Amino acid sequence: MTTFAVVGAGPGLGLAAARRFGNAGHSVALLSRSARHQHNMAAELVREHINARGFTADVLDPASLTAALQEAADMLGPIEILQFSPVPRGDFMKPVLDTTATDLDDPLAFSVKAPVTCVNTVLPGMRELGRGTLLFVNGGSAVRPKAGVAGTSIAFAAESAYAAMLHTALADENIHATQLIVPGAISPDSEHSSPEVLAELLYSLHTGRKGFRHYAEPMPEPQDGTP
Repeated sequence: MTTFAVVGAGPGLGLAAARRFGNAGHSVALLSRSARHQHNMAAELVREHINARGFTADVLDPASLTAALQEAADMLGPIEILQFSPVPRGDFMKPVLDTTATDLDDPLAFSVKAPVTCVNTVLPGMRELGRGTLLFVNGGSAVRPKAGVAGTSIAFAAESAYAAMLHTALADENIHATQLIVPGAISPDSEHSSPEVLAELLYSLHTGRKGFRHYAEPMPEPQDGTP
């Protein structure tokens, strides 16, 4: 049995994706900072007969990410699917003219150094399996920067570039790197961006293995004339 690991596991998309991949027969590793939330989500999944465990890690702490992913693989089985979808902090959302170089330290660590750390940790196991999937989930500012949220716009763009390079570099190894853009808010009432709908879409990206960038729904037209 192989493992689905979700970095940034929360009660919305993280739990829905864990349930979808768990129901497909994968063990589930839930990575987040909150041990209590992990315990509650894992217990809920176990009641549904899904093999799930929580692992404590801070996205801004590369050592904790590496240790958590290695422990997950040792306890649950090799990680075949990695989903990187932590929610950015509110202080990443400063307007561009109020953003200093120091303000970018955490956003870049969050959206660039953290996924690089995760990928470098799970890649040897995927290569040994002979297959793997790397799922990157981002908001619309990853492809259309927004002056009001400069930190995430810059950091998501860098994460997108990294993921796109992985898509090309790993294709011949049967390791599929793909990105899902969610332009709007993730909401239980959303037709296209509810946690369950997005989880199903992520599972289809894992099984379909076609293309790099996909959208949960069409991007709205910009209001300021930017492309």
